[in-house]
Amino acid sequence: MATHPKQAVAPAPGDSYVQSFARGLQVIRSFSASAPRQTLSEVAAATGLTRAGARRILLTLQTLGYVASDGKLFALTPRILDLGFAYLSSMPIWNRAEPVMEALVRQVHESCSAAVLDAADIVYVMRVPTHKIMRISLGVGSRLPAWCTSMGRLLLADLADEEIRARIEATAREAFTKSTVTDADALFAKVMQARRQGWCLINQELEEGLVSIAAPIVDRAGRTVAALNISGQANRTGAKMMQDTMLPALLASAREISGLL
Repeated sequence: MATHPKQAVAPAPGDSYVQSFARGLQVIRSFSASAPRQTLSEVAAATGLTRAGARRILLTLQTLGYVASDGKLFALTPRILDLGFAYLSSMPIWNRAEPVMEALVRQVHESCSAAVLDAADIVYVMRVPTHKIMRISLGVGSRLPAWCTSMGRLLLADLADEEIRARIEATAREAFTKSTVTDADALFAKVMQARRQGWCLINQELEEGLVSIAAPIVDRAGRTVAALNISGQANRTGAKMMQDTMLPALLASAREISGLL
């Protein structure tokens, strides 16, 4: 049975924590695919801020060009992408990794993605698609839960055992399909398996018909800093076929990208 995430305790304001800045980030994060345009009241409700507090932050973001408004509804502007681009541009590895990923896609004829771990999620930092294989629209910056994705389990495997258990137990684990593994002990075993074999395969746990296999991207110290995966449709590329015919190419590409670090 899925558990509920533990309540996070907000740090107290002080020299090491700027509450107004944290609230500004809350406002930015309140906008999403399901809420791309919001009223002041909706932003306040989504963030737990007062209307006056939400208004000050929205007007500040509007002055800086990160938010636009028609007088009633607020929406993020393309300038917000600068914040994410700052991260990507600070890691030129992804510019150099893209040709490797494109070559892998041409070889296996399936989509290829790279992601990093951020708390309980994976965040996509590069994606080279072929066919649309998921109902979820994925791109750079997209997030998926780490515990039920091939890249996520592989990234979790690099953490200490107690940290892996803590992150699994602190996460609400919803069964996305009939194949989704939600039991905390079973998930820990899956992560340990990924650690032992050096790759991870997910067979229709995140979405019916979706099969994904991931390999680690490691730095010079041997730590997993990102993961690379191939995703395909089960009716075209079954789990066994993906493991037998595509895993060697995926591992080779991951090693090539690791060598660029």
